[in-house]
Amino acid sequence: MLDRLSAIRSFGPKALIGLLAIVALATAACGGTTSTPPAGNTTVPCPNANALTGAGSTFINPLFSKWSQYYTSVKCGAQVTYQSVGSGAGITQFSNQTVDFGATDSPMTDAQISAAKGGASVEIPATIGGVAISYNVPEIAATTHLQLSGDTLAKIFLGTIKNWNDPAIAANNSGVTLPSQAIHVVHRSDGSGTTGILTHYLAAVSDTWKNGPGAATTIKWPVGLGAKGNDGVANQVKNTKYAIGYNELAYVVANNISYAAVKSHDGAFVVPSSDSVAAAANSVTTIPDDLRFFFVDAPGANSYPIAGFTWLLVYQNQTDADKGLAITDLLWWVTHSGQQYASPNYVALPANIVTRDEAKIKGIQCGSAACFKGDPTK
Repeated sequence: MLDRLSAIRSFGPKALIGLLAIVALATAACGGTTSTPPAGNTTVPCPNANALTGAGSTFINPLFSKWSQYYTSVKCGAQVTYQSVGSGAGITQFSNQTVDFGATDSPMTDAQISAAKGGASVEIPATIGGVAISYNVPEIAATTHLQLSGDTLAKIFLGTIKNWNDPAIAANNSGVTLPSQAIHVVHRSDGSGTTGILTHYLAAVSDTWKNGPGAATTIKWPVGLGAKGNDGVANQVKNTKYAIGYNELAYVVANNISYAAVKSHDGAFVVPSSDSVAAAANSVTTIPDDLRFFFVDAPGANSYPIAGFTWLLVYQNQTDADKGLAITDLLWWVTHSGQQYASPNYVALPANIVTRDEAKIKGIQCGSAACFKGDPTK
Protein backbone atom coordinates (compact mmCIF):
# COMPACT_ATOMS: atom_id res chain seq x y z
CA MET A 1 0.00 0.00 0.00
CA LEU A 2 2.84 2.44 0.89
CA ASP A 3 4.51 1.69 -2.45
CA ARG A 4 1.22 2.50 -4.25
CA LEU A 5 0.84 5.80 -2.38
CA SER A 6 4.43 6.72 -3.22
CA ALA A 7 3.76 5.96 -6.88
CA ILE A 8 0.71 8.22 -6.88
CA ARG A 9 2.64 11.06 -5.25
CA SER A 10 5.21 10.82 -8.06
CA PHE A 11 2.61 12.05 -10.59
CA GLY A 12 2.34 15.75 -11.20
CA PRO A 13 -0.97 17.55 -10.49
CA LYS A 14 -2.23 17.37 -14.11
CA ALA A 15 -1.31 13.69 -14.46
CA LEU A 16 -3.03 12.92 -11.16
CA ILE A 17 -6.26 14.62 -12.27
CA GLY A 18 -6.19 12.60 -15.51
CA LEU A 19 -5.62 9.37 -13.63
CA LEU A 20 -8.57 10.06 -11.31
CA ALA A 21 -10.81 10.79 -14.32
CA ILE A 22 -9.86 7.47 -15.90
CA VAL A 23 -10.64 5.64 -12.63
CA ALA A 24 -14.03 7.37 -12.37
CA LEU A 25 -14.97 6.41 -15.92
CA ALA A 26 -13.91 2.81 -15.36
CA THR A 27 -15.94 2.63 -12.16
CA ALA A 28 -19.06 3.96 -13.89
CA ALA A 29 -18.65 1.55 -16.79
CA CYS A 30 -18.37 -1.40 -14.42
CA GLY A 31 -21.42 -0.41 -12.39
CA GLY A 32 -19.72 0.88 -9.28
CA THR A 33 -21.40 0.82 -5.88
CA THR A 34 -22.31 4.52 -6.04
CA SER A 35 -24.75 4.05 -8.94
CA THR A 36 -28.51 3.93 -8.15
CA PRO A 37 -30.07 0.60 -9.13
CA PRO A 38 -33.25 0.78 -11.23
CA ALA A 39 -36.56 0.10 -9.50
CA GLY A 40 -38.16 -3.29 -10.00
CA ASN A 41 -36.94 -6.65 -11.19
CA THR A 42 -34.16 -6.11 -13.74
CA THR A 43 -34.24 -9.77 -14.85
CA VAL A 44 -37.82 -9.53 -16.17
CA PRO A 45 -38.18 -7.98 -19.64
CA CYS A 46 -40.48 -5.06 -20.33
CA PRO A 47 -42.65 -5.21 -23.45
CA ASN A 48 -42.16 -2.75 -26.28
CA ALA A 49 -45.94 -2.24 -26.41
CA ASN A 50 -46.73 0.83 -24.33
CA ALA A 51 -50.44 1.22 -25.06
CA LEU A 52 -53.42 -1.07 -24.41
CA THR A 53 -57.13 -0.66 -25.12
CA GLY A 54 -60.10 -2.13 -23.28
CA ALA A 55 -63.86 -1.72 -23.21
CA GLY A 56 -66.87 -2.82 -21.19
CA SER A 57 -68.31 -2.51 -17.71
CA THR A 58 -69.45 0.89 -16.45
CA PHE A 59 -69.60 -0.76 -13.00
CA ILE A 60 -65.79 -0.80 -12.76
CA ASN A 61 -65.11 2.50 -14.54
CA PRO A 62 -64.48 4.66 -11.41
CA LEU A 63 -61.87 2.13 -10.27
CA PHE A 64 -60.40 1.59 -13.73
CA SER A 65 -59.88 5.34 -14.03
CA LYS A 66 -57.60 5.11 -10.99
CA TRP A 67 -55.78 2.10 -12.41
CA SER A 68 -55.15 3.85 -15.72
CA GLN A 69 -53.80 6.88 -13.88
CA TYR A 70 -51.31 4.96 -11.75
CA TYR A 71 -50.28 2.17 -14.12
CA THR A 72 -48.45 4.50 -16.50
CA SER A 73 -45.82 5.20 -13.82
CA VAL A 74 -45.27 1.55 -12.89
CA LYS A 75 -42.16 -0.23 -14.18
CA CYS A 76 -43.12 -1.85 -17.51
CA GLY A 77 -46.49 -0.06 -17.26
CA ALA A 78 -48.45 1.15 -20.26
CA GLN A 79 -50.98 3.76 -21.24
CA VAL A 80 -54.35 2.03 -20.83
CA THR A 81 -57.35 3.49 -22.64
CA TYR A 82 -60.61 2.13 -21.25
CA GLN A 83 -64.02 2.70 -22.85
CA SER A 84 -66.87 2.59 -20.31
CA VAL A 85 -69.55 1.31 -22.71
CA GLY A 86 -71.30 -1.41 -20.69
CA SER A 87 -70.58 -5.10 -20.26
CA GLY A 88 -72.59 -6.16 -23.30
CA ALA A 89 -70.76 -3.79 -25.63
CA GLY A 90 -67.45 -4.73 -24.01
CA ILE A 91 -68.04 -8.43 -24.70
CA THR A 92 -68.92 -7.59 -28.31
CA GLN A 93 -65.76 -5.53 -28.84
CA PHE A 94 -63.62 -8.20 -27.17
CA SER A 95 -65.24 -10.93 -29.28
CA ASN A 96 -64.64 -8.92 -32.46
CA GLN A 97 -61.00 -8.31 -31.44
CA THR A 98 -61.28 -4.53 -31.68
CA VAL A 99 -59.79 -4.11 -28.18
CA ASP A 100 -57.00 -5.85 -26.27
CA PHE A 101 -59.28 -6.84 -23.39
CA GLY A 102 -62.90 -6.63 -22.33
CA ALA A 103 -64.57 -6.11 -18.96
CA THR A 104 -67.89 -7.49 -17.75
CA ASP A 105 -69.81 -7.84 -14.47
CA SER A 106 -71.52 -10.98 -15.73
CA PRO A 107 -69.35 -13.82 -17.01
CA MET A 108 -69.58 -14.64 -20.69
CA THR A 109 -72.19 -17.22 -21.61
CA ASP A 110 -71.24 -20.44 -23.36
CA ALA A 111 -72.65 -19.03 -26.60
CA GLN A 112 -70.59 -15.84 -26.27
CA ILE A 113 -67.45 -17.85 -25.57
CA SER A 114 -68.02 -19.96 -28.69
CA ALA A 115 -68.61 -16.85 -30.82
CA ALA A 116 -65.39 -15.07 -29.78
CA LYS A 117 -63.18 -14.67 -32.86
CA GLY A 118 -59.91 -15.03 -30.98
CA GLY A 119 -60.58 -18.52 -29.72
CA ALA A 120 -60.51 -19.66 -26.11
CA SER A 121 -60.83 -16.87 -23.57
CA VAL A 122 -59.77 -16.37 -19.97
CA GLU A 123 -61.95 -14.51 -17.45
CA ILE A 124 -60.02 -12.86 -14.63
CA PRO A 125 -61.92 -11.51 -11.59
CA ALA A 126 -60.47 -8.02 -11.09
CA THR A 127 -62.59 -6.44 -8.37
CA ILE A 128 -65.76 -6.85 -6.33
CA GLY A 129 -68.55 -4.32 -5.90
CA GLY A 130 -72.08 -3.93 -4.60
CA VAL A 131 -75.19 -3.02 -6.59
CA ALA A 132 -77.01 -0.38 -4.58
CA ILE A 133 -80.76 0.12 -4.88
CA SER A 134 -80.94 3.84 -5.60
CA TYR A 135 -84.07 5.92 -5.05
CA ASN A 136 -85.36 9.49 -4.98
CA VAL A 137 -88.11 10.01 -2.41
CA PRO A 138 -87.91 13.60 -1.09
CA GLU A 139 -90.02 12.80 1.99
CA ILE A 140 -87.45 10.29 3.28
CA ALA A 141 -84.49 11.84 5.12
CA ALA A 142 -81.15 11.50 3.39
CA THR A 143 -79.76 9.85 6.54
CA THR A 144 -82.38 7.08 6.36
CA HIS A 145 -81.82 3.93 4.34
CA LEU A 146 -85.19 2.57 3.24
CA GLN A 147 -85.44 -1.12 4.15
CA LEU A 148 -86.44 -3.44 1.30
CA SER A 149 -86.69 -7.22 1.16
CA GLY A 150 -85.86 -9.25 -1.92
CA ASP A 151 -89.50 -10.17 -2.46
CA THR A 152 -90.53 -6.51 -2.26
CA LEU A 153 -87.80 -5.49 -4.73
CA ALA A 154 -88.88 -8.18 -7.17
CA LYS A 155 -92.49 -6.96 -7.01
CA ILE A 156 -91.40 -3.33 -7.53
CA PHE A 157 -89.39 -4.24 -10.65
CA LEU A 158 -92.24 -6.50 -11.82
CA GLY A 159 -94.64 -3.59 -11.47
CA THR A 160 -96.98 -5.33 -9.02
CA ILE A 161 -96.00 -2.92 -6.23
CA LYS A 162 -96.89 0.45 -7.73
CA ASN A 163 -96.81 3.03 -4.91
CA TRP A 164 -94.29 4.06 -2.30
CA ASN A 165 -96.78 3.63 0.55
CA ASP A 166 -97.59 0.03 -0.39
CA PRO A 167 -98.14 -2.14 2.73
CA ALA A 168 -95.22 -4.40 1.78
CA ILE A 169 -92.81 -1.43 1.90
CA ALA A 170 -94.43 0.04 5.02
CA ALA A 171 -94.14 -3.27 6.88
CA ASN A 172 -90.34 -3.04 6.92
CA ASN A 173 -90.13 0.71 7.52
CA SER A 174 -91.90 1.47 10.76
CA GLY A 175 -91.75 5.15 11.64
CA VAL A 176 -90.92 6.25 8.08
CA THR A 177 -93.53 8.44 6.38
CA LEU A 178 -94.06 7.00 2.92
CA PRO A 179 -95.75 9.18 0.30
CA SER A 180 -98.78 8.11 -1.71
CA GLN A 181 -96.84 8.49 -4.95
CA ALA A 182 -96.33 6.19 -7.92
CA ILE A 183 -92.99 4.40 -8.17
CA HIS A 184 -91.01 5.20 -11.32
CA VAL A 185 -88.71 2.28 -12.16
CA VAL A 186 -85.44 3.08 -13.94
CA HIS A 187 -83.43 0.26 -15.49
CA ARG A 188 -80.57 -0.18 -17.93
CA SER A 189 -81.34 0.14 -21.63
CA ASP A 190 -78.04 -1.47 -22.71
CA GLY A 191 -76.46 -4.87 -22.15
CA SER A 192 -75.32 -4.59 -18.56
CA GLY A 193 -73.37 -6.70 -16.11
CA THR A 194 -74.90 -4.63 -13.31
CA THR A 195 -78.28 -5.82 -14.59
CA GLY A 196 -76.86 -9.34 -14.61
CA ILE A 197 -75.97 -9.15 -10.91
CA LEU A 198 -79.33 -7.62 -9.93
CA THR A 199 -81.42 -10.05 -11.97
CA HIS A 200 -79.49 -13.08 -10.68
CA TYR A 201 -80.28 -11.83 -7.17
CA LEU A 202 -83.98 -11.32 -7.96
CA ALA A 203 -84.14 -14.79 -9.52
CA ALA A 204 -82.56 -16.24 -6.36
CA VAL A 205 -85.16 -14.69 -4.03
CA SER A 206 -88.30 -14.72 -6.21
CA ASP A 207 -89.66 -17.65 -8.18
CA THR A 208 -91.98 -15.25 -10.00
CA TRP A 209 -88.97 -13.30 -11.24
CA LYS A 210 -87.00 -16.47 -12.00
CA ASN A 211 -89.84 -17.87 -14.13
CA GLY A 212 -90.61 -14.48 -15.67
CA PRO A 213 -88.00 -11.90 -16.73
CA GLY A 214 -85.17 -14.21 -15.60
CA ALA A 215 -81.48 -13.40 -15.14
CA ALA A 216 -79.24 -11.97 -17.88
CA THR A 217 -77.38 -8.84 -18.94
CA THR A 218 -80.36 -7.91 -21.13
CA ILE A 219 -83.96 -8.78 -20.22
CA LYS A 220 -87.46 -7.71 -21.17
CA TRP A 221 -88.33 -5.35 -18.35
CA PRO A 222 -91.99 -5.50 -17.29
CA VAL A 223 -92.07 -1.79 -16.38
CA GLY A 224 -89.88 1.28 -16.27
CA LEU A 225 -87.73 3.70 -18.18
CA GLY A 226 -84.39 2.67 -19.66
CA ALA A 227 -81.12 4.61 -19.32
CA LYS A 228 -77.68 3.82 -20.67
CA GLY A 229 -74.83 2.96 -18.33
CA ASN A 230 -74.51 3.24 -14.57
CA ASP A 231 -74.10 6.99 -15.00
CA GLY A 232 -77.30 7.20 -17.05
CA VAL A 233 -79.37 5.36 -14.43
CA ALA A 234 -77.85 7.47 -11.64
CA ASN A 235 -78.67 10.67 -13.51
CA GLN A 236 -82.25 9.55 -14.23
CA VAL A 237 -82.92 8.54 -10.62
CA LYS A 238 -81.38 11.72 -9.24
CA ASN A 239 -83.53 13.91 -11.48
CA THR A 240 -86.82 12.00 -11.24
CA LYS A 241 -88.88 12.30 -8.07
CA TYR A 242 -90.13 8.96 -6.73
CA ALA A 243 -87.79 6.97 -8.96
CA ILE A 244 -86.03 3.72 -8.05
CA GLY A 245 -83.09 2.14 -9.88
CA TYR A 246 -79.85 0.27 -9.32
CA ASN A 247 -76.22 1.34 -9.48
CA GLU A 248 -72.74 0.28 -8.51
CA LEU A 249 -72.12 1.81 -5.08
CA ALA A 250 -69.53 4.32 -6.34
CA TYR A 251 -72.16 6.03 -8.50
CA VAL A 252 -74.70 6.64 -5.72
CA VAL A 253 -71.97 7.92 -3.40
CA ALA A 254 -70.51 10.25 -6.04
CA ASN A 255 -73.96 11.59 -6.98
CA ASN A 256 -75.28 11.86 -3.41
CA ILE A 257 -78.24 9.58 -4.16
CA SER A 258 -80.16 7.75 -1.41
CA TYR A 259 -79.89 3.96 -1.37
CA ALA A 260 -81.62 1.12 0.42
CA ALA A 261 -80.71 -1.41 3.08
CA VAL A 262 -81.56 -4.79 1.55
CA LYS A 263 -82.63 -7.85 3.54
CA SER A 264 -79.79 -10.34 3.68
CA HIS A 265 -79.95 -14.10 3.26
CA ASP A 266 -79.91 -14.39 7.07
CA GLY A 267 -82.69 -11.83 7.60
CA ALA A 268 -80.88 -8.61 8.55
CA PHE A 269 -81.24 -5.38 6.59
CA VAL A 270 -77.77 -4.54 5.28
CA VAL A 271 -76.49 -1.33 3.68
CA PRO A 272 -74.00 -1.77 0.83
CA SER A 273 -70.46 -0.86 1.85
CA SER A 274 -66.97 -2.21 1.31
CA ASP A 275 -67.32 -4.17 4.58
CA SER A 276 -70.71 -5.74 3.80
CA VAL A 277 -69.71 -6.60 0.22
CA ALA A 278 -66.45 -8.12 1.53
CA ALA A 279 -68.46 -10.20 3.99
CA ALA A 280 -70.50 -11.58 1.09
CA ALA A 281 -67.39 -12.32 -1.00
CA ASN A 282 -65.60 -14.01 1.88
CA SER A 283 -68.53 -16.36 2.42
CA VAL A 284 -67.80 -18.07 -0.91
CA THR A 285 -66.37 -21.56 -0.41
CA THR A 286 -66.99 -23.23 -3.77
CA ILE A 287 -65.16 -21.70 -6.73
CA PRO A 288 -65.43 -23.23 -10.21
CA ASP A 289 -62.25 -23.73 -12.22
CA ASP A 290 -63.27 -21.24 -14.91
CA LEU A 291 -64.05 -18.55 -12.27
CA ARG A 292 -67.45 -17.87 -13.87
CA PHE A 293 -69.92 -17.60 -11.00
CA PHE A 294 -72.23 -15.29 -9.04
CA PHE A 295 -72.42 -15.07 -5.25
CA VAL A 296 -75.70 -13.15 -4.81
CA ASP A 297 -77.79 -13.71 -1.67
CA ALA A 298 -74.67 -14.90 0.14
CA PRO A 299 -75.03 -16.28 3.67
CA GLY A 300 -74.12 -14.20 6.71
CA ALA A 301 -76.10 -11.61 8.62
CA ASN A 302 -73.68 -8.87 7.55
CA SER A 303 -73.40 -9.94 3.91
CA TYR A 304 -74.85 -7.49 1.41
CA PRO A 305 -76.87 -9.70 -0.94
CA ILE A 306 -76.48 -7.90 -4.29
CA ALA A 307 -72.76 -8.04 -5.05
CA GLY A 308 -70.47 -9.50 -7.67
CA PHE A 309 -67.21 -9.49 -9.60
CA THR A 310 -66.00 -7.60 -12.60
CA TRP A 311 -64.02 -9.90 -14.90
CA LEU A 312 -61.34 -8.84 -17.37
CA LEU A 313 -61.53 -10.81 -20.61
CA VAL A 314 -58.44 -11.84 -22.56
CA TYR A 315 -57.61 -14.53 -25.10
CA GLN A 316 -55.87 -17.69 -23.94
CA ASN A 317 -53.56 -17.71 -26.96
CA GLN A 318 -52.01 -14.36 -27.84
CA THR A 319 -50.86 -13.97 -31.46
CA ASP A 320 -48.56 -11.02 -30.67
CA ALA A 321 -46.01 -12.06 -28.05
CA ASP A 322 -45.04 -8.50 -27.15
CA LYS A 323 -48.67 -7.41 -26.72
CA GLY A 324 -49.31 -10.61 -24.77
CA LEU A 325 -46.54 -9.71 -22.35
CA ALA A 326 -48.03 -6.22 -21.91
CA ILE A 327 -51.50 -7.66 -21.28
CA THR A 328 -50.33 -10.21 -18.71
CA ASP A 329 -48.21 -7.56 -16.94
CA LEU A 330 -51.36 -5.41 -16.64
CA LEU A 331 -53.45 -8.31 -15.36
CA TRP A 332 -50.83 -9.18 -12.74
CA TRP A 333 -50.59 -5.58 -11.53
CA VAL A 334 -54.39 -5.14 -11.40
CA THR A 335 -54.87 -8.32 -9.34
CA HIS A 336 -51.98 -7.51 -6.99
CA SER A 337 -50.70 -3.95 -6.46
CA GLY A 338 -53.78 -2.44 -8.10
CA GLN A 339 -56.03 -3.84 -5.37
CA GLN A 340 -54.86 -1.10 -3.00
CA TYR A 341 -57.02 1.37 -4.96
CA ALA A 342 -60.28 -0.56 -4.44
CA SER A 343 -61.32 1.30 -1.29
CA PRO A 344 -63.71 2.90 -0.45
CA ASN A 345 -66.38 1.74 -2.90
CA TYR A 346 -64.95 -1.55 -4.15
CA VAL A 347 -63.47 -4.56 -2.38
CA ALA A 348 -60.00 -6.03 -2.79
CA LEU A 349 -59.98 -9.60 -4.05
CA PRO A 350 -59.80 -12.35 -1.40
CA ALA A 351 -56.58 -14.36 -1.34
CA ASN A 352 -58.26 -17.49 -2.69
CA ILE A 353 -59.40 -15.58 -5.80
CA VAL A 354 -55.98 -13.97 -6.31
CA THR A 355 -54.36 -17.42 -6.25
CA ARG A 356 -56.78 -18.60 -8.95
CA ASP A 357 -56.12 -15.45 -10.98
CA GLU A 358 -52.38 -16.06 -10.81
CA ALA A 359 -52.76 -19.52 -12.30
CA LYS A 360 -54.96 -18.18 -15.11
CA ILE A 361 -52.50 -15.38 -15.95
CA LYS A 362 -49.52 -17.73 -15.97
CA GLY A 363 -51.43 -20.03 -18.32
CA ILE A 364 -51.89 -17.41 -21.06
CA GLN A 365 -49.75 -18.48 -24.02
CA CYS A 366 -47.65 -16.58 -26.54
CA GLY A 367 -46.90 -19.32 -29.03
CA SER A 368 -45.25 -22.22 -27.23
CA ALA A 369 -44.24 -20.15 -24.20
CA ALA A 370 -46.08 -18.40 -21.39
CA CYS A 371 -46.64 -14.71 -22.06
CA PHE A 372 -46.04 -13.71 -18.43
CA LYS A 373 -42.36 -13.61 -17.45
CA GLY A 374 -42.70 -12.55 -13.82
CA ASP A 375 -43.64 -9.43 -11.90
CA PRO A 376 -41.29 -6.69 -13.19
CA THR A 377 -42.05 -4.44 -10.21
CA LYS A 378 -40.64 -6.88 -7.63
